[in-house]
Amino acid sequence: MPDLIRKSCADFAAALASDAPTPGGGGGAALCGVLAASLGAMAARISAPRKKTEEERAALEERIQIADALRQRLLSLVDWDAVCFEPLSKAYALPKEDPERKEKLRAASLTACAAPMEMLRCCGETAELLEELTGLVSPLLLSDVGCAAALCHGALEAAAMNVWVNTRGLPGDPEGESLNAEVRRILDRALPLTAEISARVRAKLEI
Repeated sequence: MPDLIRKSCADFAAALASDAPTPGGGGGAALCGVLAASLGAMAARISAPRKKTEEERAALEERIQIADALRQRLLSLVDWDAVCFEPLSKAYALPKEDPERKEKLRAASLTACAAPMEMLRCCGETAELLEELTGLVSPLLLSDVGCAAALCHGALEAAAMNVWVNTRGLPGDPEGESLNAEVRRILDRALPLTAEISARVRAKLEI
């Protein structure tokens, strides 16, 4: 089991820049999602004690718990992505004349989709959370929510690419098509949402 999330930022960046297959785009996508959820949690944590009513403080405390859970789930996916990619790497190395190669590639491709698919789901939830936070956090923290939305937008697109790179080899496969349909559903909702949040914040900040 890899332990990528225990690396320093500098060491993770060096590993990402190396010629090793993992961490790769999937790990990078998960880390962007981690940063988005973390910024949302920070904005909520700083804002909560400043609120005048118990109702507002309770609403932010609830969002803090959600953001922290998303952060932890996405952190775990940095390592899980590397684990899920390993069978595919081995399957590609099989001789082309191996009669089981096609089925092993199919199974490994679907396995490789598991982590980025979960990233997408988490980032979709993060986008919804950030939308809620725009109406809850203190005005000075709104820029952090906007930054979180921009990072979440990138994480969504990157995670989707890491699903598609594996499903593209499974044309007509029911499981592959089901994954593609879920990717589209999440992106159709979450990408416009994160773009709108970023644009709204940017409009407030631009001079």
